[in-house]
Amino acid sequence: MAEKLRLDKWLWHARFFKTRSLAATRVAAGDVRINGVHTQKRSQMVGPEDVLTFAQGDHIRVIRIDAIGTRRGPAPEARELYTDLSPPEAKSKDSDPKNPAYEGKGRPTKRNRRILDLSKARSLE
Repeated sequence: MAEKLRLDKWLWHARFFKTRSLAATRVAAGDVRINGVHTQKRSQMVGPEDVLTFAQGDHIRVIRIDAIGTRRGPAPEARELYTDLSPPEAKSKDSDPKNPAYEGKGRPTKRNRRILDLSKARSLE
């Protein structure tokens, strides 16, 4: 029989969640799919070649389990437990949501700041 581990424990070992109880809560809420099937059982056993789908932050993670960890080790060790099948996250051109006109070339100059303030004042009129 292949080696298996509880779902909540594996998610914690692979460092997707900071605590095991947080991982268990997300599984119990039905936010995790194993091989495309929703599960709410924290004790569901997973093993190599299983595919997990879950939301992390504001993007969806699709993970194929490659190995079962024996401990919650450092991040480089945890990355060897899985293969990330998620599509790469698209980087937006506007890196600063507060200032869409700002191009990311350091801090705005006094002149640029005046122009920005003027454009904001005109848009409020």
